[in-house]
Amino acid sequence: MTLAFLNGKLATVENLRALALSNYGHFTSMQVRNGAVQGRELHVRRLEDATQALFGTSLDGASALQQAAHALASAGLRDASVRVTVFSTQFDYRDPARAVAPDVLITLSPPSAAEKPALRVKTYPFVRPLPQFKHVGTFPLFHYRRQALADGFDDALFVDPTGQVVEGSIWNLGLWDGDAVTWPEGPALRGTAERLLQAALTRAGVPQRSTPVLRHDLGRFRAAFACNASGLQPVVGADAVAWGIDTALMTRLAEVFEAVSWEPLA
Repeated sequence: MTLAFLNGKLATVENLRALALSNYGHFTSMQVRNGAVQGRELHVRRLEDATQALFGTSLDGASALQQAAHALASAGLRDASVRVTVFSTQFDYRDPARAVAPDVLITLSPPSAAEKPALRVKTYPFVRPLPQFKHVGTFPLFHYRRQALADGFDDALFVDPTGQVVEGSIWNLGLWDGDAVTWPEGPALRGTAERLLQAALTRAGVPQRSTPVLRHDLGRFRAAFACNASGLQPVVGADAVAWGIDTALMTRLAEVFEAVSWEPLA
């Protein structure tokens, strides 16, 4: 069951009409455990920066997370998957340059499972528009994910016009060569989980590099994984490339990620 709160109160269908009709806004997603979240400041900064860029107005990101904490308390929850969406009931597509006050929508759903199935992915040519923002324009992401399922795979992996790997449908890709983690460069949404894991791997002394990776270079890696707000997931193949699950790698990644500090949501 999913619960929705708009500006601190239970949302109604009428409240959400503007978001449904204009589909203009941005969001951040997180896992909350015992009222705490990993990477709190990353979420705050993401919310504030995107609001200024997309609406021309400011938002107190910490206040938005306080609304999320209030929603959890109202629902009697300590653990949940939380999405904070910023849009505006005053936004008018006929006058999109007009600065408008932001509205904050909090949605609560069950927490993500710790164990996730392995993914076999298929590549598709696509680069999301404005990848620096986690915006609500998710149609192509889900379309290609649906296409991947129809083609006998589990998810989609995107490549740019030059064949450079950029990101998965709703996740970032990490590649393992046996010695270091490679993060493909390119026009992609840099997720909070990716940033937290990168910092944690640095603290743990695990070598990393960020470099362009072409689709035809995927076969030179030994293993791969996906990461997003719901956690880590092994990727066992891409197109005709097969990796299998590197249990030692996934265990190490999980240990490193679990060591990231949890901070009170508000």
